[in-house]
Amino acid sequence: MQLLINEKQNQIQVDSKIKELLKKALETVLEGEAFSQEFIDAVEVSLVLTDDSEIAELNDYYRGVEGPTDVLSFPMMDDDPSEDPTGEFLLGDIVISVPRAKAQAEEYGHSLTRELVFLAVHGMLHLLGYDHMTEEEAAIMRAKEKKVMKQIGIGRFGENGGTEF
Repeated sequence: MQLLINEKQNQIQVDSKIKELLKKALETVLEGEAFSQEFIDAVEVSLVLTDDSEIAELNDYYRGVEGPTDVLSFPMMDDDPSEDPTGEFLLGDIVISVPRAKAQAEEYGHSLTRELVFLAVHGMLHLLGYDHMTEEEAAIMRAKEKKVMKQIGIGRFGENGGTEF
């Protein structure tokens, strides 16, 4: 999987260790969906780390919702991977507000790393077609999020051997 990270904020540093963990988490999501290794290798995801102002603009423009949110996903699953001569398949874009992630991490009592990874996993599941509009959909999505977080060793602190980063 190729992960293209575009940092469009400079308020909060996101170091290379966090970025490596983000990629590992997104790959773990794909592996959990039983995609072939060939498909996983061909997938390209764009991850934009931005601020509250820009994500608020996107939220208003694309969803008609005023104000910032934590994560937005823009799937591109309509593409046919066999039509791309480069052999790459653009799965979509995930946009995360880093200041919002930091505030949520403080609110929930865990690290910024954990919150960023959780939001990336959440966004990746949206790219794959999952949603949380109904209780049933939300339960499925939450179970998948928890499973991935546990697999990469970032469960809630003290929960199922989870390690707080």
